[in-house]
Amino acid sequence: MTDAPVITDSHCHLDFPDFDEDLPQILSRAREAGVHRMVTICTRLKNEPKVRALAEAHAPVFYAAGTHPMSAAEEPLARVDELIALARHPKFVGIGETGLDYHYTAESAEVQQQSLRIHIAAARETGLPLIIHSRAADDDMARILAEEYRAGAYTCVMHCFSSGADLARAALDLGFYLSMSGIAAFPKSQELRDIFAAAPVDRILVETDAPYLAPPPHRGKRNEPAYSALTARKGAEVFGMDYHDFAAQLEANFERLFAKAADFRAAA
Repeated sequence: MTDAPVITDSHCHLDFPDFDEDLPQILSRAREAGVHRMVTICTRLKNEPKVRALAEAHAPVFYAAGTHPMSAAEEPLARVDELIALARHPKFVGIGETGLDYHYTAESAEVQQQSLRIHIAAARETGLPLIIHSRAADDDMARILAEEYRAGAYTCVMHCFSSGADLARAALDLGFYLSMSGIAAFPKSQELRDIFAAAPVDRILVETDAPYLAPPPHRGKRNEPAYSALTARKGAEVFGMDYHDFAAQLEANFERLFAKAADFRAAA
């Protein structure tokens, strides 16, 4: 590894076919960039065995699983007990991704909301963080997160946050975290950067959402975990911090929220 400070890519999709041919090289480039750990996300529970196998085969890789909202109408509804059982795996560190997406799949809003509440119940029961995808659904998302929090506390990260300031404030008011993706580094994303800048720096994570949303100078190409360091450098600018200090803050934030991943490393 170089002398780059270490960070974690808190959300990527290493099981996607985009990475079938060169995963060892991708993990090596991540290490060289200072990305010493990553959480790969299962978006359909039927694919959980493949995602789990990746985490078991590669020391830097942890995983989470859930039903993506865009797939909620196509997949069997997850069960709370099913998610709790999956969470017993030592490298299973989060519930999701789940959430609401009305941009392409508004017609399945009702089942998306039902699925979201199931995942929240599992997050509450396991103590693992909920991983939220939210697009074009700010009002319903804020309402459901708050309703469910009143029913019982849970932890949460708003993954790849690119929604409005009102949803950001609603999430932060509940004690949740916002995750910066490559979108935050796009030249035309100043409004989004301003939303992040207004957030407490101890509630920020960084991610790639690889293979999607590569930050400059790789925009339009396949994203990969190494590039989370580029987004983190943009984040340091947003918060007016030295990169080493910001990276240390990101690691502290990740390990506070994803405590199971931190404990696994401590025990290793």
